Amino acid sequence: MTTPLRLGIAGLGTVGVGIVRIVQKHGALLATRAGRPVEIVAVSARSKTKDRGVDLSQYAWEDDPVTLAKRDDIDVFIEVMGGHEGPAKHATEAAIAAGKDIVSANKALLAIHGQALAVAAEDAGRVIRFEAAVAGGIPVVKSLTEGLAGNEITRVMGVMNGSCNYILTRMEDAGLSYEAVFDEANQLGFLEADPELDVGGIDAGHKLALLSSIAFGTQVDFDGVELEGIGSVTIEDIHQAADMGYKIKLLGVAQMTGRGLEQRMSPCLVPDTSPLGQLQGGTNMVVLEGDAVSQIVLRGPGAGEGPTASAIMADVMDIARGMRVSTFGQPAKTLRKARPARAAVPAPYYLRMQLLDKPGALAKVAHALGEAGISIDRMRQYGHQDTSAPVLIVTHKTTRTALEEALVDFKDTGVVSGDPVAIRIEAV
Repeated sequence: MTTPLRLGIAGLGTVGVGIVRIVQKHGALLATRAGRPVEIVAVSARSKTKDRGVDLSQYAWEDDPVTLAKRDDIDVFIEVMGGHEGPAKHATEAAIAAGKDIVSANKALLAIHGQALAVAAEDAGRVIRFEAAVAGGIPVVKSLTEGLAGNEITRVMGVMNGSCNYILTRMEDAGLSYEAVFDEANQLGFLEADPELDVGGIDAGHKLALLSSIAFGTQVDFDGVELEGIGSVTIEDIHQAADMGYKIKLLGVAQMTGRGLEQRMSPCLVPDTSPLGQLQGGTNMVVLEGDAVSQIVLRGPGAGEGPTASAIMADVMDIARGMRVSTFGQPAKTLRKARPARAAVPAPYYLRMQLLDKPGALAKVAHALGEAGISIDRMRQYGHQDTSAPVLIVTHKTTRTALEEALVDFKDTGVVSGDPVAIRIEAV
């Protein structure tokens, strides 16, 4: 009889339970497709008595995930606990030392400790697979490491946090403020226990750092990701962007430039007719560009029990079939340390500011832009108030450095009230 692949699952939250459901429901199908049985042997979680809606009685129970990781009767350690330190890190390290293959949904752990873990696993002849850590059910890791392995990747771009996309599209559809939709999303359970992980771009930044490593053959560098959340986006920005044919998205972009590796996660304007512009709700989308394939677009659910468990099982099935792929698409010791680079590729920008009702106000702003070498493509004024008026400017392509120079000069004009909002317009 063919030897079964034996699984140990650490974490029985939404995703862990989803894995159990798939194995219990599709056991025969998995065995047929893998050429061998795939079985759960043992599990671990904080509470043994909690009713999770699945039968766990046939599996061994371990209170400590590290003990689970060391069991002689498991081949694959599945880590779906979360957290970049503590039990998740210790158990993963223990599993590698015990000669287990790893399947993980833990983006934070891999974004921060991925290089060291990959080296340790590969030295031990083991693999770490993490399809579920990036964009839920979308097979983007497999696309980069396998499907596009013959390409030089030129750019990775995408909407990688469904909660932020829900907030931005809900604001537009319902005409609600950011604060109102944030509270709604929180009450619906769409946000992490620490919402800043979502709305601050941190969660999506972890994912971008992982994709950058695969795409450009570099060591994972989460610290090199420029992060800006969606908290400053107003309903006025969304309406005015729509008026000009754009949508606002929390967009991750990574590309290798002459100055180094550019990685940024920030609100951007994208054309409303583009695939990214048409993305609604909690859906994710990743755009991959390569020299041979040109551009491919991957779209699908970015989170949830089914999609994330599906991605976990895709990795499990590869291991069951004997497929051994380096963690980041090439041996970890060959990954080079990239020089972080700020956004140097020129792009148009959307500027929103409150101008005081003073003679020559627009001329002073235009002069400050001109002094920084920035030309104006379009300018609009909305809803004149008693003493000021909101003014919208779309620039021609410029660098972030030039734009920041102009923003500093705005303060000296005496006609700009408060801090202007600047959002990059991304070509897609």
